[in-house]
Amino acid sequence: MNSWLNDVLDNDPDPTESREWLESLKAVIDADGTERAHQLLEGMVELTRRAGGHLPFAPTTEYVNTIPPHMEARIPGDQAMEWRIRSMIRWNAMAMVVRANRKPGDLGGHIASFASGATLYDVGFNHFWRAPSEDHPGDLLYVQGHSSPGIYARSFLEGRLTESQIDHLRMEVDGRGISSYPHPWLMPDYWQTATVSMGLGPIAAIYQARNWKYLEARGLMPKTDRKVWCFLGDGETDEPESLGAISIAGREGLDNLVFVINCNLQRLDGPVRGNGKIIQELEGNFRGAGWNVVKTIWGSYWDPLLARDHDGMLRKLMMETVDGEYQNCKAFGGKYTRDNFFGKYPETAAMVASLSDEDIWRLNRGGHDPHKVYAAYMNAVETKGQPTVILAKTVKGYGMGSAGEALNPTHQTKKLDDEAVRAFRDRFRIPLDDEQLKDGAVPFYHPGEKSEEVEYMKERRAALGGFLPQRRRKSTQTLAAPKLEVFERLMKDTGEREISTTMAFVQSLGLILRDKQVGPRVVPIVCDEARTFGMEGLFRQIGIYAPHGQKYKPVDRDQLMYYREDEAGQVLQEGISEAGAFASWLASATSYSTNDLPMLPFYIYYSMFGFQRIGDAAWQAADMRARGFLLGATAGRTTLNGEGLQHEDGHSHLLAGAIPNCRAYDPTFAAEVAVIVQHGMERMLDQQQDEYWYLTLMNENYAHPALPEGAAEGVIRGMYLLKDAGKPKKGELRVQLMGSGTILREVIAAAELLDKDFGVTADIWSCPSFTELRRDGFDVERWNRHNPEAKTPRKAYVTQLLEGRQGPAIAATDYVRAFPDQIRAFVPMHYTVLGTDGFGRSDTRANLRRHFEVDRFHIAHAAIDALAKDGGMTAKDAARALKLYRIDTDRPNPLLA
Repeated sequence: MNSWLNDVLDNDPDPTESREWLESLKAVIDADGTERAHQLLEGMVELTRRAGGHLPFAPTTEYVNTIPPHMEARIPGDQAMEWRIRSMIRWNAMAMVVRANRKPGDLGGHIASFASGATLYDVGFNHFWRAPSEDHPGDLLYVQGHSSPGIYARSFLEGRLTESQIDHLRMEVDGRGISSYPHPWLMPDYWQTATVSMGLGPIAAIYQARNWKYLEARGLMPKTDRKVWCFLGDGETDEPESLGAISIAGREGLDNLVFVINCNLQRLDGPVRGNGKIIQELEGNFRGAGWNVVKTIWGSYWDPLLARDHDGMLRKLMMETVDGEYQNCKAFGGKYTRDNFFGKYPETAAMVASLSDEDIWRLNRGGHDPHKVYAAYMNAVETKGQPTVILAKTVKGYGMGSAGEALNPTHQTKKLDDEAVRAFRDRFRIPLDDEQLKDGAVPFYHPGEKSEEVEYMKERRAALGGFLPQRRRKSTQTLAAPKLEVFERLMKDTGEREISTTMAFVQSLGLILRDKQVGPRVVPIVCDEARTFGMEGLFRQIGIYAPHGQKYKPVDRDQLMYYREDEAGQVLQEGISEAGAFASWLASATSYSTNDLPMLPFYIYYSMFGFQRIGDAAWQAADMRARGFLLGATAGRTTLNGEGLQHEDGHSHLLAGAIPNCRAYDPTFAAEVAVIVQHGMERMLDQQQDEYWYLTLMNENYAHPALPEGAAEGVIRGMYLLKDAGKPKKGELRVQLMGSGTILREVIAAAELLDKDFGVTADIWSCPSFTELRRDGFDVERWNRHNPEAKTPRKAYVTQLLEGRQGPAIAATDYVRAFPDQIRAFVPMHYTVLGTDGFGRSDTRANLRRHFEVDRFHIAHAAIDALAKDGGMTAKDAARALKLYRIDTDRPNPLLA
């Protein structure tokens, strides 16, 4: 037994008995292994707890490697060769950033992150990560964004990227360069996933792994051993999205998921946990969430010291030392480490007495040791029933020396002076002489296409199915969207039957689910609000996905639409997590690329909790060329009566409209919903267009008219004539009334008031997408500016529709005025917009619309006021309208109220 046992027994009331127990346990370990010992201990713990004993759970283990040396899987291959390759990649990654920042323009870039993680990536590329091939569907990589130069540097050696491309890092405008971070939109054949902003990669990776289990359970994808590998930094774990969903991975046993956390102990400005230990903290978090935790803290050079640590003093010292001090040890070198780390105790000082300061400085961290990394990765791929997190300790800026190794400003370092460049060359033995580095030159190094290093790299990748990263632009499968005729009943007048646009969507979804080809590919997603949106019928119809089935009898089992969970369920009920539900949607929305399996996800949610809440992820979806539908239900600032400020959406369309490949619509009627959904399916499924569609839906019930003949094109383009007042009679006053969503019905009612009270007639326009109208207008405006000599200038679609129409135009919506105002430049007459600027509040719909001045009375008055300004009526008419419609002019402006 180790001498540490004496310390354990010092205060023991019966040391003889305790010694016997511990010696017996050691005998079990020696004879039957640690698993048998663990089984016995678990039984003892359970027995003690049942007797009433309090045994606190220890969420962390010693500050040493999880896998002891004698249990490490041995790394295959030529390690000397791999070190040379890794060194070349390090050099080219550094050169890429340094060269970029010696050019004019301050392009930025990062050296330190990849410098710390190079070995973590290298071992994966050489031995673990499979590319899509005929034999395997391929693994999926979530590369930590700041490490992108290292991935490019590898591809350069492999011949996938040219020297010109890597010499134009962050210089993409002219089509010669490569993107700053992993951006599938900008490099659609290369990057698989978008991982910047920080925190988005981890949550997306979790739900991607879960999506694979879902597809396997539904029989849409064969079961394989493919893995999702997600790389992130220890500082990145402060992002709520990074750790916010780890419990679902543990709960559902996602053994196809591996997190690799590069624990270089530093975030952007300084230590991650200078006064603590981030690895221990993360171990506790992940172990508590049910993950397999593999700590890879110390490299092989530490193994002899730990083997001689019979009294446990080195382990004690490792546990006591905080991360800020570990950072100092790497920043200030071997002598500092001898004096301030090992020198803390006589026993540990004696352990390194025979080592030089240089030897102590070379004591490596686990994340820089390919042997330790390989063992950790092998443990991850062999683990069943649990996701795995590898906590790999590294040095930020490894190899940068005095220019940035382990220093606080390391993350921002993008320029190295000539001396630092030469030191980097010497440390990694790059065969470039001083002549090649003179006058500030930092050349890329390539050993040649036929060199043994390049041949080795290609052989390793060939054995793993091909190069990575690589992305599939189009699926080999094309799904035919249901034709518009399928939605015929939604195109008809509902008569006296009143429904909401939310119910119109639910009915559309039901029709799509019946389609034999598309129906099985539909992924309905809700975050605990299905009943709010009238979708509970899907529970019984297609079931809720539950990886372990339904192990209880639901309380509503005797009802027709009971809560039915099923291993092969189709609905994804994500609980109260908009970020999780959106990440789940994103996994399905990119399945055409990652799985060669087009899916059609519909995520429905309170619109206020959409783009406002997960806006960063919405841009991630755009970057990843997602295809699917987002449904912002209970939309608008006045339709959700009673819920109040935080639930009332007046701006989601502005946020959606800023995303270039998001098609956003605010339909009023069931027929519009059907046309938009059907056309969106054609675009995304038949044509495989890289865009996603956002529809706002309301919970207000009313009758729906049939779609006017020939209006479908206008619905998609953003505007069509709902009611034509006919050719104006001589002396007749006319206005153009425009609206969307539920406020279009107030517009229709305003037209009746104008005719009854003032003899003013109105053409009524439904505008399902002011966003599409704006985009069309800007496109036309640009074309005309670039074609000054064209015989016939182009006209915006809204201009074409309104040109020649009589009277001013008034537009009203349930959103802020900036929403309809965005087409002002293309409206060929006096244009007035009304909207719901200001804070929401609780009340009836009628009172809310009066408060925000978008009800029929305010719309009618705005029309009279516009006619007065145009000279068709007088100020007295406008004043009479104020009195007639009881508009309180002394009320505070709702924008400020």
